[in-house]
Amino acid sequence: MSMSPTLSNADSLVETVKARRTTFVRLLWANPRARAGLIILMAMIVVAILAPVLAPYNPTSTNFIPSQAPSPRHLLGTTLQGQDILSQLIWGSRNSLGVGLAVGVIATVLSLLIGVLPSIGSRQVNTIFATVTNIVLILPGLPLLIVLSAYLHSSGAFTIAAVIGFTGWAFGARTLRSQVMTLRQRDFVIAARLAGSSQLRLLVREILPNMLSLVMANFMFSILFGILSEAGLQFLGLGNVNAVSWGSIIYWSENGSALLLGMWWWFIPPGAAIALVGIALALVNSGIDQVSNPRLRTVAKTKKGGILR
Repeated sequence: MSMSPTLSNADSLVETVKARRTTFVRLLWANPRARAGLIILMAMIVVAILAPVLAPYNPTSTNFIPSQAPSPRHLLGTTLQGQDILSQLIWGSRNSLGVGLAVGVIATVLSLLIGVLPSIGSRQVNTIFATVTNIVLILPGLPLLIVLSAYLHSSGAFTIAAVIGFTGWAFGARTLRSQVMTLRQRDFVIAARLAGSSQLRLLVREILPNMLSLVMANFMFSILFGILSEAGLQFLGLGNVNAVSWGSIIYWSENGSALLLGMWWWFIPPGAAIALVGIALALVNSGIDQVSNPRLRTVAKTKKGGILR
């Protein structure tokens, strides 16, 4: 007895998904934008990990001449208190990148659990989680973040990351849920359902692989949101300003009137570091979108004169 066309198409689609998974990393690295973004991110992560080795001085040491402009001894100058800014920038990458990655993981996991996983349950369960997401969405994010941080004043980096992550998942959850609702009506999902696939198998094998670019975009946005939120809270004095991070450097530069004193080397480097992370994440996200989206991949190859088969 020959296999029906529906079953054959479903098996073919499953094999296609497997092939895409095995070659995704290679295609991502071959993409110039993604490769540039990954190199920048990996370099910054290596700097954060090797901070004790790379930092020329103790970031909290006040034994240097205050308000020194950049020089061979202090490449990024010193603060009003006589601290080496390059050492603070290197050590600060640990807290800032750590908070960003933690927020990205927390927010993305919550978005998947609350926005995607209920879609395989009953209609009532799906409605309950959608209502919870909508309620969280209408809550004012920044005031809520400020209130929670004020109660957790001078807390550690992990606590700040948890607060930011648990208040920043709703938008991603709603976006992912909308995409799941759309994909469930696609022909390949219906074919797999007719072939006997369970709801969980449909979600893992058919729906999530086709949402990869959206999930990664949500992850990248959450990382940047975490870094910016941490810097914003530090700037407002609501975090632990004694902990060395890019946000605390900006806080102390503002507190020391660096802009009025013309000490550009105090506030520009941490701002530039945050901007560089944002650029790197945007490049990686653009590369992921091109690799995972066949239409964008076709356009990219056509511009180079190739033929996509």
